[in-house]
Amino acid sequence: MPELPEVETTRRGLAPHLVGRTVIALDIRQPRLRWPIPDSLRTSLPGQRIEEVERRAKYLLIHTAVGSALLHLGMSGSLRVLPAATPIGTHDHVDWRLDSGRVLRFTDPRRFGSQLWQPRGEIHPLLAGLGPEPLSGDFDGDHLWARSRSRVAAVKVLLMDQAIVVGVGNIYAAEALFAAGIHPKRAAGSVSRGRYACLANEVKRILAYAITRGGTTLRNFISPDGARGYFEQELFVYGRAGEPCKVCGTPIRAIALGQRSTFYCPRCQH
Repeated sequence: MPELPEVETTRRGLAPHLVGRTVIALDIRQPRLRWPIPDSLRTSLPGQRIEEVERRAKYLLIHTAVGSALLHLGMSGSLRVLPAATPIGTHDHVDWRLDSGRVLRFTDPRRFGSQLWQPRGEIHPLLAGLGPEPLSGDFDGDHLWARSRSRVAAVKVLLMDQAIVVGVGNIYAAEALFAAGIHPKRAAGSVSRGRYACLANEVKRILAYAITRGGTTLRNFISPDGARGYFEQELFVYGRAGEPCKVCGTPIRAIALGQRSTFYCPRCQH
């Protein structure tokens, strides 16, 4: 699934082509994605001028005067701005026809993505209760330390809790914990304030760097210009079970934690 850097890369790629453009019409060839495309999107969006393209967690918010389209890429989705005459593929489910003569095309082979609608002045239930953005000033070690007190759940589970901090998915949680030297199974309540400060800094550093590298290309993620991310080549632990640690040479281990594969170095992380 595309993680925060991939979604931010998509946002940055789309914004110059969308902001200031008017949505002329929607061509919906497959109305049933993860959730059915709501009638409110079909009726509210056409005729509206796009004012801003924002990211919240792993969602894209495309703002207009009357509300916002809420888009999620799911497991295999991509968004690209293309000439209107571009041939339609099997998995090209939705086109937004723009006044520029181009289309915003949503492609999703597995149909786990979504296109929803949030009326102006309201917050969609999917966005309610989310924690702070990891690259914002509201997220730091003190925040993690305060939210972890008395918690016996693993620190990696805490880091991936969207109510604690948004957008830190499996790949970047594993990489940040390695960089901070913290074992992913360590009880969240046993991690010191100082180590949480280090962890928060590593989350920010790794996410910011991954954005500059275009995100991590896994399976089907493609940025709006068709390019693929390159951060995957620089991963220290994720997906490297059995390979030597790049720091100490100890074989990387893989375990299941929170129903997700978790990778760590048994020597560097404790």
